[in-house]
Amino acid sequence: MKMYDVTGEIFEGMAVYKDKPEKQPKLNQLTNGYVTETRLEMDVHTGTHIDAPLHMTVGGETFESISLDKLVGQCKVLDLTASENGISKADLEGFEIEKEDFVLFKTKNSFDDHFNFDFIYLAEDGANYLAELGIRGVGTDALGIERSQEGHPTHKTLFAHDIIIIEGLRLKEVEQGEYFMVAAPLKLAGTDASPARVMLFEGLNF
Repeated sequence: MKMYDVTGEIFEGMAVYKDKPEKQPKLNQLTNGYVTETRLEMDVHTGTHIDAPLHMTVGGETFESISLDKLVGQCKVLDLTASENGISKADLEGFEIEKEDFVLFKTKNSFDDHFNFDFIYLAEDGANYLAELGIRGVGTDALGIERSQEGHPTHKTLFAHDIIIIEGLRLKEVEQGEYFMVAAPLKLAGTDASPARVMLFEGLNF
């Protein structure tokens, strides 16, 4: 059994959404010579994270509404490295995506070490297609699942159909195929997202 840790590392100076300085994590490490403690300050959308409906829906459900049952189980990694812009319905129709699948997009984003303002995203018609299929979740290797779409229709469509959104995956070393996924977020309450450790296991089925 092989395990892939597809979580982005958190550190000062890491890639953050749109390179905004205020989104950089801060690690303040103090020591008295024999005891060291570090205080961490960061956005809940830092690195690899899971969105909650509140992120894009006024009065939407907060993070504790997301069931862990939906974050542990089989998933499908889809190789979309040939995509140059938005992932559309046409891009997704060639894959065997079924109801209740959790799909992860491996794109050129996984090969970027810095924030790319032209990152590959999920277009509105792609989101509509996944909603029609009835998937349980989608993960992307960008720090956002949509880019420059007025009104954020991709987020809103997915949330309206109870589809979980994971952003910031690192899939460079992962081949297309089926894996067992464990996505373990911090147990936050009342928030619009949570950082998560996401691992994929090859050859593990339940």
